[in-house]
Amino acid sequence: MSNNITVRATDFSRNFAKYQDEAIAAKVIAVTSHGRVIGAYLSANELAHYELLKRREREVLMVGDLDDNAIAAIETAEYGHAP
Repeated sequence: MSNNITVRATDFSRNFAKYQDEAIAAKVIAVTSHGRVIGAYLSANELAHYELLKRREREVLMVGDLDDNAIAAIETAEYGHAP
């Protein structure tokens, strides 16, 4: 986050067009209220990157939480074959 910008919420709301343009270069503008981050404005490229990362997240499951059908599917699965 080396070139990101941090701005107070009041300044951000009063000067939205300015920060909208700055987000293109900065990628992320952190918006603060009373000294703490309450949100952020992302450039379109940064939003696309965020959405890509969200799609790549994996759900962690405990084997003990799986039902018998899921366990059977895992046991009979073959590498490289979609269900």
